[in-house]
Amino acid sequence: MVFGVLAAESAPEPDDRPNILFIFADDIGYEALGSYGGLDFDTPHLDKMAREGLLFRRAYTSPVCTPSRVSMHTGLYTTRHRHYGVLPVHRGTRQKVDFQAMPTFAQLMRANGYATSVTGKWQLATLEVWPDHIRDAGFDSWCVWQIWRDGKKTLRHWTPTFSEDGQIRDDIAKRFGPDVLADYVIEQMAEAKEAGKPFLIVHNELLPHDPIIQTPEDKELGRQASLGNMIHYMDRLVGRILEATESLGIREKTYVIFMGDNGTHEEDFKNPNAGDPNERNHTRHTAAGLVNGGKFKLGDAGTHVPMIVWGPDSVPRGQVCNDLVDIVDLFPTYCELSGTRVPESIAIDGRSIVPQLKGEPGTRRDWVHHGIVKTKRYGGGENLFDGSWRLFRENGRLLDARSLPSETKAKPEDVEAKGARERLEAVFEKISPKGERPPEPFDLSQNGTTSP
Repeated sequence: MVFGVLAAESAPEPDDRPNILFIFADDIGYEALGSYGGLDFDTPHLDKMAREGLLFRRAYTSPVCTPSRVSMHTGLYTTRHRHYGVLPVHRGTRQKVDFQAMPTFAQLMRANGYATSVTGKWQLATLEVWPDHIRDAGFDSWCVWQIWRDGKKTLRHWTPTFSEDGQIRDDIAKRFGPDVLADYVIEQMAEAKEAGKPFLIVHNELLPHDPIIQTPEDKELGRQASLGNMIHYMDRLVGRILEATESLGIREKTYVIFMGDNGTHEEDFKNPNAGDPNERNHTRHTAAGLVNGGKFKLGDAGTHVPMIVWGPDSVPRGQVCNDLVDIVDLFPTYCELSGTRVPESIAIDGRSIVPQLKGEPGTRRDWVHHGIVKTKRYGGGENLFDGSWRLFRENGRLLDARSLPSETKAKPEDVEAKGARERLEAVFEKISPKGERPPEPFDLSQNGTTSP
């Protein structure tokens, strides 16, 4: 695959171009939101966002952060960008994601006159080793968690270590990191409005990723930390950002997209019904049934994430879109919304969902793709999901997913299963021919389960 020099068409007048705010939550599956039928967690602001916007019922990513995030920035499946495992930034690696070889939508939008900024989790390079990595990825400004500093791993929640435009902030030692990031997002929106420039903000929300810690609300109420409380506080911060969008008078020209980067880390949830029939230690509950599994796993629970779009009046209010959406689809969507041309020399795997954002029929996907490096603990590899069937590349296992959240082994005599296998095997050969295989396993257990 050959990438050319970035080029952008002449931009229209600033007032004609919409803003894009992408809220990318860390470790939250679809089942965590009430608007998706979730029964375990309290998400009033996100549920209100869904009532006032468009909910995508079938949005999918890879089941761990690095593969998912690289696909988001580049519009490429894991088979093409080749990042299957977690980049070990927590250990100060000299490795980085090469965004010069694999262009990003932020690079293109910046060249098209957008003010670009990013927050939170930047696990795509060690910033002490690659201090210009974020700028090279297409962002003019940032407030991110610097994971590695002076030979030690830093904290993200309380006593956070944040780099703002290359300088470690020394004024936030007693603050809660996610609060600081919400402030930054609102400041960036206000500054862009004042400057008369459209903005792109990629807000990498740090919640509800473990470690499970007390939120400011927990401390105020004197209660113990829990995953549910972290999700509730994240929801509260989303509500604050949406309220600021309206108070700044920019809702009508601002697309706000909320999405999870991968499924919920199931080990963080303690099922109060554990021990009852069909109830496991970490089972979650939805109106459609029980959800088992999550982050690191290639099943539905690890890859099926919430995605809600809110903002201009053109976005259908209170509606649900059942089209399959792959995270690689964000790249062309953001470029189309912003009037940014994607040069023919840049090959991407996504397809724009702008028509769906306007309540119109769009080019529908027949399948979504997921990939993660193999580990002894979690398995891994690649699979394809067409909305009814899930095929694993490495062992040929086919799951019947017609009754989600339940997934069962397909019956060999099922005629529909045979047809699905043939279709999906042909797709694998198209996007990842035999001989092109993921790298050797990277042992996630080296990190501990709370590191990625």
